[in-house]
Amino acid sequence: MIHDAKMMAELAAETPTRTPLIANVSRRTILGGLGAFVLAVNLRGTAKAEAAKDEPPKFGADGMPHGWRDDPKIFVAIAADGRVTVTNHRSDMGQGVRTSVAFVVADELEADWSKVGVVQAWGDEERFGNQDTDGSRSLRHFFQHFRHAGAAARLMLIQAAAKQWNVPASEVTAENHVLAHAKSKRTIGYGEVAAAAAELPVPARESVVLKDPKTFRYIGKGQIGIIDNRDITTGKAVYGLDTKREGMLYALVARPAVYGGKVVSYDDTETKKVPGVVKVFKIDGGAIPSEFMPLGGVAVVAKNTWAAMKGREALKIVWDDGPNAGYDTDAFRTELEKASRAPGKVVRNQGDVDGAMAKAKTKLTADYFVPHLVQAPMEPPAAVVQVKDGACEAWACTQGPQAAHDRLVKALGLPADKVRVNVTLLGGGFGRKSKPDYVVEAALCSREVGGAPVKLTWTREDDIHHGYYHTISAEHLEAGLDDKGMPVAWLHRSAAPTIGSIFAPDPKHELPFELGMGLVNTPFAVPNIRLENPEAAAHVRIGWFRSVSNIPHAFAIQSFVAELAHAAGRDAKDYLLDLIGPARKIDPTTIGDVWNHGEDPKLYPIDTGRLRRVIETAAGGAGWGRKLEKGRGLGLAGHYSFVTHTAVAAEVEVDPKGGVKVVAVDIAIDCGPQVNPERIRSQMEGAVVMGMGLALTSEITFKNGRAQQNNFDGYEIIRIDAAPKVIRVHLVNSGTWDGPLGGVGEPGVPPVAPAIANAVFAATGRRVRQLPIRDQLSA
Repeated sequence: MIHDAKMMAELAAETPTRTPLIANVSRRTILGGLGAFVLAVNLRGTAKAEAAKDEPPKFGADGMPHGWRDDPKIFVAIAADGRVTVTNHRSDMGQGVRTSVAFVVADELEADWSKVGVVQAWGDEERFGNQDTDGSRSLRHFFQHFRHAGAAARLMLIQAAAKQWNVPASEVTAENHVLAHAKSKRTIGYGEVAAAAAELPVPARESVVLKDPKTFRYIGKGQIGIIDNRDITTGKAVYGLDTKREGMLYALVARPAVYGGKVVSYDDTETKKVPGVVKVFKIDGGAIPSEFMPLGGVAVVAKNTWAAMKGREALKIVWDDGPNAGYDTDAFRTELEKASRAPGKVVRNQGDVDGAMAKAKTKLTADYFVPHLVQAPMEPPAAVVQVKDGACEAWACTQGPQAAHDRLVKALGLPADKVRVNVTLLGGGFGRKSKPDYVVEAALCSREVGGAPVKLTWTREDDIHHGYYHTISAEHLEAGLDDKGMPVAWLHRSAAPTIGSIFAPDPKHELPFELGMGLVNTPFAVPNIRLENPEAAAHVRIGWFRSVSNIPHAFAIQSFVAELAHAAGRDAKDYLLDLIGPARKIDPTTIGDVWNHGEDPKLYPIDTGRLRRVIETAAGGAGWGRKLEKGRGLGLAGHYSFVTHTAVAAEVEVDPKGGVKVVAVDIAIDCGPQVNPERIRSQMEGAVVMGMGLALTSEITFKNGRAQQNNFDGYEIIRIDAAPKVIRVHLVNSGTWDGPLGGVGEPGVPPVAPAIANAVFAATGRRVRQLPIRDQLSA
């Protein structure tokens, strides 16, 4: 191993114990400067996020996608002073993945947590494996690899100590950063044998013995805070917007207000009069499908952000609004609802729905609507990029560093090995920052000004006007009930523009991964089910949004179940449990879901027993069945997403003017083994608040192709004073540490809105069938 003492000293100076370094970690630093010992494992990932999401993955005997192996790759380093540095390959946007990755490794390594730090991997999937931080899969896919990495490092340290003492390795133990030989009463620290351990071959995977979970120090304990919490709370942590480089310029872009629009001409006379403006130039764009490339427009580069803003305001631009100039969400909603009430592409067909519907004693029909949404992370998209001397280096708050790397290569025409993407902390993401158009914009600005580093920032208005929106959807449901009020026939039509529209020209149907988000995998014990997907065109950029298509599907289905329960004169909880049926494991591929969130259906079946359990747990936590005062109600919803089962029970109060206040929420989650309970609780609390926003206030509307909301005064997210004073998170534990893990980041959101809507009905007798609720109840 390269052992660069000078670089090690520099790194130590920048990164004191347990203070992770994010910015300016060079490849050479990782390879050589971290210290005497580097353990390598491969974390090779699956296909890129944007490619082949509708294709069923292939799996090996270990249940992991083919292509994953334990070839040498940089992952763990131990310095001569014993300090352990873990390389984290996934983006941290508040979910705490840097902490969770570090303590999984540290636990198997038997490391002293006070001597553990983290560095962030740059974008390189060949080295680090899949780096797309989406789909709630960071720990789900890599937990066992992290364990093996830590355990292999521990074994190599044991072997090095045994060799130094000339004793059998079987007689040496490792515990809390100390190696010991009981017979001779000798001990030695990790750092003292790190150099010798580095010379040993990485042990074969089958020779590495993982710890007995009973001896875990950190995994599953929930007693470790965020590893970089001090830096975050004291303002030392580096986010995309914080990045600074010597000689840096600043840029903003005037983009077409309508998706597919183009610049016809522009006059920058007044812009050039603004003090500090350096360069004004046109960025090509307007292509449909847009993929992850820029929309186009006119860029203003200046010596400071204020000058760039004022310069952009002074531009006079003539636009061609293009094919989506007439997009109006009110009119489009009418189109979607019409489509959802007519036969569409059949995506699941079980039994004879028409025959059973005709013979049903009672028939119920309902239509539900969910508007466009925008991710609106606290930190808008931002990147610093320098294109100079035939190379490009970027610093960005990105969820997809490899995607950013590949788009930079494409846009700049540079060799892949001449482009590097460094990942900063993210001030939120929710799917927006998996699309690196803003990184490419910054690169084009740097190239245009002759190679100076350029920080390109999206304002909040930019973020709301030009983002990748959550799809708009119309959901039509019908059910035929028997004499006991239970469905004998179930019809659901879901009409929504697809994310596939940013990759392919004019697709009309949702892709299998969207259909597999709570639609085709509806786990109800109904003998006759038909699910359809009518055509729907896209008129804006549709992209990933936390929980994606689970949001409209869960809202419609769980609301409709509550309506059926009321029609049958049944308790909503009991009715939902009866509809789910007895505990059983369903292979999702047998009911039309070829995707199953990218997981092996044998390892990850839909488990109705687990779904029942979280519903009962959430309801029990809320005191389901208790008598409430006038104007208050309890609502319930459950959902399966990202191979995790969740349920929410919400208590609301509706005032005489129709205002809705969420009093308390109980959320139950069964994600299998719980690696970091503290972070699971935090993510569920965040999911509740975000789900409340979707239920009560948030929506994006379009007129003449233009987003009508500008900032948080129009696109309302839930404020602190609206958050419920009580959120009870119930962690329902299942599975073993050798078994599969579920997702956590996204599954908490889908059941929140239907639980609130059902609670509103319980309080008022009025149904909520469209989101957000806003002032619907004041009429």
